[in-house]
Amino acid sequence: MDDIRSLYPKTHVSRRGFVAATAVGAGFALAVQPISAQTVITTDAGGLMAGDASIPTPNGAIYGYYAMPGTGGPFPVVVVIQEVFGVHEHIKDVARRFAKAGYLAVAPDLHGRQGDTTKAPDIQAILAIVNKAPDAQVYADLDSAVAWAKASGKGDTQRLGVTGFCWGGRMTWMYTAHNPAVKAAAPWYGPITRPATELQPKHPLDVVDQIKIPVLGLYGGADGGIPNDTVEKMQAALKAKGNASEIIIYPDTPHGFHADYRPTYRADKAKDGWTRLMAYFKSRGVA
Repeated sequence: MDDIRSLYPKTHVSRRGFVAATAVGAGFALAVQPISAQTVITTDAGGLMAGDASIPTPNGAIYGYYAMPGTGGPFPVVVVIQEVFGVHEHIKDVARRFAKAGYLAVAPDLHGRQGDTTKAPDIQAILAIVNKAPDAQVYADLDSAVAWAKASGKGDTQRLGVTGFCWGGRMTWMYTAHNPAVKAAAPWYGPITRPATELQPKHPLDVVDQIKIPVLGLYGGADGGIPNDTVEKMQAALKAKGNASEIIIYPDTPHGFHADYRPTYRADKAKDGWTRLMAYFKSRGVA
């Protein structure tokens, strides 16, 4: 297929934007607030096919953003899982970075059915939307994004990776447990354990038995919302199961250190994490 955009007609599902709010969970510091739509890193779409996509699901189409090399393929597939703020410019830029490295990257909007966080006035309102999204719905939508990449004829889902940030970091762990087709997974500062709810009945520490691949975790040692001891418990639980996952905890590094539109951005740690991710994906055959 010459143009993946012709695979499905576009719909008018709301796209996500930037909001003046903090990360998921009331315990996160105000310093993680998105402060503008300006990003430190801007990856152009030169040589790429990139843009909006309508992703069919059993419950209706959802919005997504995709990027991939302009010629060749099929390409290894990476699913980029958003923060609570949605598929905004930073997430789109991450997709383009993957595309420049030879991937078909797709970032599905996973909260659009519940509401528009771009119009939410504060973090409480954002969480009221986000927390209405059942994990089961999110897994199904991620499955649909993978199926969309495969159906395009441009994505090789035998080489499937997943990565995500904050809320998306948690979902990276959870989706890896859900989908045995995932070959590589790299969660960035995703919560490890929290009180169970009806819609989110389990968290990463509860699904260690179901994670069958080594995972690369990237965390900040000065994260105000994700205690280091919970990350260490995850590493120990994986090791006890014979899982060779590696979790990096960067000392004196805050939550959101990869988010180059926030004051918590740490260029050296973000670059190191990205380099590690690329090497890890390659080691897992997702390249």
